[in-house]
Amino acid sequence: MMTILRNVRLFPRTADAEAVDVEIKDGRFSSFTPHSPGTTSAGDIDGAGRALLPSLGDVHAHLDSNRMGQTFRPHTADGTLHGYIMNDRENWRGGERSVRDQAAYVIAKIVASGGTRIRSHTQIDADCGLERFSGVRDALADHATVLDSQIVAFPQAGIVRENGVRDLLDAALSEGADLVGGLDPLQYDRDPVAHLDVVFGLAEKHGKGIDIHLHEHGSAGIFTFEEIAHRTKALGLAGQVTISHAFALSSNPEPEVERIIELVAEAGISLTTVAPQGGVLPQRSLREQRVALGLGEDGQRDYWSPYGDGDLLRRTWQLAFTNGHRRDEDIEACLDIASRGGAQVMAGARPDATALVDDARFGLGIGAPADFMLVTADTVTSAIMDCPADRDVFKHGRLVAAAGRLVTGEA
Repeated sequence: MMTILRNVRLFPRTADAEAVDVEIKDGRFSSFTPHSPGTTSAGDIDGAGRALLPSLGDVHAHLDSNRMGQTFRPHTADGTLHGYIMNDRENWRGGERSVRDQAAYVIAKIVASGGTRIRSHTQIDADCGLERFSGVRDALADHATVLDSQIVAFPQAGIVRENGVRDLLDAALSEGADLVGGLDPLQYDRDPVAHLDVVFGLAEKHGKGIDIHLHEHGSAGIFTFEEIAHRTKALGLAGQVTISHAFALSSNPEPEVERIIELVAEAGISLTTVAPQGGVLPQRSLREQRVALGLGEDGQRDYWSPYGDGDLLRRTWQLAFTNGHRRDEDIEACLDIASRGGAQVMAGARPDATALVDDARFGLGIGAPADFMLVTADTVTSAIMDCPADRDVFKHGRLVAAAGRLVTGEA
């Protein structure tokens, strides 16, 4: 099947960027040619001079804990990590939708914002068992035609400090989880060896990936980074391990941070960030060391905080803002992280020097999947700054969302 998209500006860096016509064949970009006015045929799509940007990805989501679209409730956690975890545990069953229905609601928001890939952590603990995992798994399956997805079996309340969690993680991996998660092995579970033994042991048993939340700062974070990198190398798991948050890279002296980045690169570990105000990651060093870095929104209006709305372009703005970027090239790099960076994380691939517009696997090059959005914007940077609402979102060359809503009927 072939589609012709006419009169669009491909990843425009200047307001006077020339328009092109895009041929899409079997869901992939097959050619880009200068726009030829007056040659439109029946079935062609008129891009109306809009900017064509790569679709985005939320590669650190928690689809099981959000309250978007529900009655607003005041924030009640005490500000400690354990307090946040227990506050969620005490309240999540009071939501106005089932886990599956609430996850579907947010998936629709993410896709409509330009997101065609999601990696979601799903809480698994002694309180909820596999209930939250199952709800998210089913919601993602319902939307398989509009996005690529992965699920992390995530021990939010620890592995060692609660009975039975290891067996629950084992069961989730048998029932469809793509990765096994972990959480602050040293500072939360207080037994990093036992914690990581379970995580890496289950990954090896099931042939699945790993995605560990690492909020640990300072020397504690350095210790855990080293342990994860050592185990990743020893087990030959390059491309299969992700560290989320990675706050140790923003809370240690620069020489130590550079040493850890080299260790991460050598082990083939990827990272994700949620663009926090504190915890900015060294993007340039990570890029130079070819470490895959993806962007996520974390929670959205949940029991942890009232922030987050499912808009991935707005989160890309936040990534640029928290890094203090002003130059167009740096802001464009944030969109690269939000788009192909996330795709690389999910695929376990390393970035290289290929420009996004030439990347035939994860970008906008000929042969790449035609996953993109059309927005009214002068340039890439202006699209991020303005976050225009008029986004048409395409998956494999097929329109899946417009005017803020899915057009395929899955949600």
